[in-house]
Amino acid sequence: MTNIRTGGRILVDQLLAQGCDRIFCVPGESYLAVLDALHDSPAIDLVVCRQEGGAAYMAEADGKLTGKPGVCFVTRGPGATNASIGVHTAFQDSTPMILFVGDVARDAKDREGFQEVDFPAMFRPLAKWAARIDDARRIPEYVARAYAVATSGRPGPVVLALPEDMLVEEVEAIDRPKVVRPAQPPCIEAVGTLVQMLKDATNPIAIVGGADWDDRAAHYFAEFAEGTGLPVTCAFRRQDAIPSSSPVYAGNLGYGPNPRLLERVRAADLLLVVGPRIGEATTDGYTLITPDHPGQILVHVHPDPNELQSVYRTDLAICADMPEFAETMAQWEHDILTFEDGAQARAEWEAWNTPSPREGVALDLGPCVAAMREAMPADTIICNGAGNYSGWWHRYWRYGKRGTQLAPTNGSMGYGVPAAVAAALRCPDQRVVALAGDGCFLMNGQELATAVARGVRLLVIVVDNGNYGTIRMHQEREYPDRVSGTALANPDFAALARAYGGWAEVVEKTGDFAHALARALDQPGLAMLHCKTDIEQITPALRLSSLNKR
Repeated sequence: MTNIRTGGRILVDQLLAQGCDRIFCVPGESYLAVLDALHDSPAIDLVVCRQEGGAAYMAEADGKLTGKPGVCFVTRGPGATNASIGVHTAFQDSTPMILFVGDVARDAKDREGFQEVDFPAMFRPLAKWAARIDDARRIPEYVARAYAVATSGRPGPVVLALPEDMLVEEVEAIDRPKVVRPAQPPCIEAVGTLVQMLKDATNPIAIVGGADWDDRAAHYFAEFAEGTGLPVTCAFRRQDAIPSSSPVYAGNLGYGPNPRLLERVRAADLLLVVGPRIGEATTDGYTLITPDHPGQILVHVHPDPNELQSVYRTDLAICADMPEFAETMAQWEHDILTFEDGAQARAEWEAWNTPSPREGVALDLGPCVAAMREAMPADTIICNGAGNYSGWWHRYWRYGKRGTQLAPTNGSMGYGVPAAVAAALRCPDQRVVALAGDGCFLMNGQELATAVARGVRLLVIVVDNGNYGTIRMHQEREYPDRVSGTALANPDFAALARAYGGWAEVVEKTGDFAHALARALDQPGLAMLHCKTDIEQITPALRLSSLNKR
């Protein structure tokens, strides 16, 4: 349509045309015209958050869940700099996201006006594309391009700055239709080469998850792997790439993986990497799989040609959409392509995934995770930020279908609570758990106010050991007995949850956890379990006192 509208109205109309149904924001005077247009747009759910970092995390998590760009609006200066953490997360996690930033008026540009920042320059290293819309007539063009860039190839974030006077300008603009992501099927000849490589291999392994991975990719790749007996391991924090119930599921790479799995990866003669960038965390600092990987054949399948051959020498590079590739593999006539390693790798993971009680530990998180497995459904969504506390769930939880793990691969603290709020809004029929360490929780714990305001059902588990635990672990390794800057003085987290309007209980003993969990799960809205643990049990496998004796 073409008619006279404000820039704010044109922008909201383009979001509606692209299928946007939810926006996360912290309001600002720089984009009041957009807020005014949203007043008359009930098809878009406006989620008002309490800090821009939390809002950006929510948009990133929503993008992970839907495969569509999560949308966030913030104001200029402090608002944008706060939100930059979510943009960085979206970039490293290959998540489609669009951040709109209210900006200074066009006639104030380059005068260091109030809260002025050169946003295209600031966000260029953090985003796939960053730009400023100076002409309201071009809003449809910019928004359509933003959706195309955010979703195509390797998905990622886009940042668009919006001068406040441009948003109130009344102009005539031509709307753009909904952008459809181009689907690229794999080259059939390349797939045939891959199948021949697999036939020649004796102990291959697949590493999956990451860019462009969706329900279809998960279904068809699991079908292919189960039909051939190919063991499948998941990249760092992609543990829901295929269900852990799969008979060829071998566990996950990243921090604290199963040593037997590491041996299996090192011994593999063919590595089939489908989706991941093969990043630092997945490869243990590029040592588990080195960039030149002598003695191993590497097949890398990725939707973005810029990722292929960028770091790793690749014997066969296949540029294709993940669901297209997975379906092609599932439907291929595999002839005698069968392996026994899948069942063996699964058995090794099950042994690793089964917690054993620890002596001398008052609150042992391993049995607590086991109690959660018994009490909660398989499609429970587990959300966490960064910290050693997450290792218990990475090791002992059994992730279900795709979309049941929301965790930042960029190791960003404070992610769990806002991601869980976004998940609870998007998936109201599923259980949602936010995991946070004591340091992690206080970075975005204010978003409990958003959870209560929206009436979502959410379980928050705070693991409190009075320390920045991960940093303390490294400190003890590098500077034994010289603790500095890692101890924390914490509030009463349970009282804090109650102050926000939730239910809360403190847990200090392993035997009390299951009963407290049952009471928490009976709550209709926000519930918190404040778990007080000992810093001595620093990971599921390590005691702190053992680190400086090595």
